Amino acid sequence: MNQKKRIFVSTYPFGTYNPHPIELLNQSGLEVIYNPLKRKLTSHEIFEFARNCDGLIAGTDNLHELIKESKRLKMIARVGIGLDSVPLKLCREKGIKVSYTPDAVTLAVSELVVGMMITLPRHVVFADRELRLGKWSRPVGMSIRSATIGIIGLGRVGFKVGMILSAFHPAKIYVFDILEKSEEICNLRRMGLNIEQVNLQSLLEKSDIISLHVPLTQVTKNLITKSELNFMKETAYLLNFSRGGIVNEEDIYNYLKNHRIAGFAVDVYEKEPYNGKLTELENVVLSQHMGSCSFDCRLAMETQATEEMIRFFKGAPLLSEVPNFEIDASDF
Repeated sequence: MNQKKRIFVSTYPFGTYNPHPIELLNQSGLEVIYNPLKRKLTSHEIFEFARNCDGLIAGTDNLHELIKESKRLKMIARVGIGLDSVPLKLCREKGIKVSYTPDAVTLAVSELVVGMMITLPRHVVFADRELRLGKWSRPVGMSIRSATIGIIGLGRVGFKVGMILSAFHPAKIYVFDILEKSEEICNLRRMGLNIEQVNLQSLLEKSDIISLHVPLTQVTKNLITKSELNFMKETAYLLNFSRGGIVNEEDIYNYLKNHRIAGFAVDVYEKEPYNGKLTELENVVLSQHMGSCSFDCRLAMETQATEEMIRFFKGAPLLSEVPNFEIDASDF
C-alpha cells in the first residue's frame, strides 16, 4: 500500500466478542475509524462519518446518501448478506466494489428459525410471561413432527432450514420460490423429507408454520399483506427472519389482534430499533435483528469482511464480490 487509506467501520458491534477483526485492521496499515455512536447509524450520519473515507465496512445502514455524494469511496465490505441498503447499480456506475459474507450467516439464522418453530407454536414465551404473573396454565401446542411447514424462498437459509428439519420429520414441507428448485428439493428428499414445490397461495393455504427466506426487493416488498394472510389458516404461524418490509406490519398487526392467524415471530422490521404496535400483542415473539448474533457467526462475518477490505487495498482479487446477477436484480 503506497498511500495510507482511510476506512470507516459503521457496523456495531464489531470486534466486541472477539478482537481478531480489529487485530487484522491494526496490522493492515490502513487508517481505521470506528462507529463512535455504537448503534445503527442513520443515512446522514453514515455520510458524515464516511464521506472522506476510501473504504467502508458496513452493517445494515442505509448507504444511499453516502454512495450518491461520495467522491472518494472505492470499496464496501458488507458484514452480512442483505444488500437492500446498498445501491448496487449506482456503486457499479461509480466504480465502487462491493463484497458481502453470504455463507457466514446461514447456519446461525437457520438455527434461530428452527428454534422459533418450536418456541412459538409450543407457547414457550407466553408461558414465561404467564408464570411471571403467578399463573400456571400449561398451554398445549403444535410439534414440528405433526406440522406442515411452508418455506418461502429456498436459497441458502431456506435450504439449511430444510436440512435441519430433516431431523424432526415434519409431516410435509411446501416450498415456494420464483426459481425452479428441483435439484435442491431432490437433495432434501434424500434426507427423508416429504417436500414439494408449489405456488404461493397453495403454500399459504396448506401450511401450519410458514417461514420467510427472501431478500427485500421491489418484488418482495409487501409480499405478505392482508391478501396473503387471508389464505392462511387461523391456526397457522408466520415467521419472518429475512427482512423488514416483506411482511406488511399494519396488516399482520390487524390479523394477529383479531386472531385471524395464531401467531407471529419476527426478527426484522421496517424501522429499527422497533417500537411499534406489535409490542402490544401476546401472540407475537419479537427479537432484535439477531439472526446473525452467535459468537461464531459474528466472528466469521466480521473477519471475512475485514479480509476482503484488506485484499482490495493490497490489489488482491476479492473472494466474495457481489456478483453481477445480484446487481442486475437490485432496485438501485
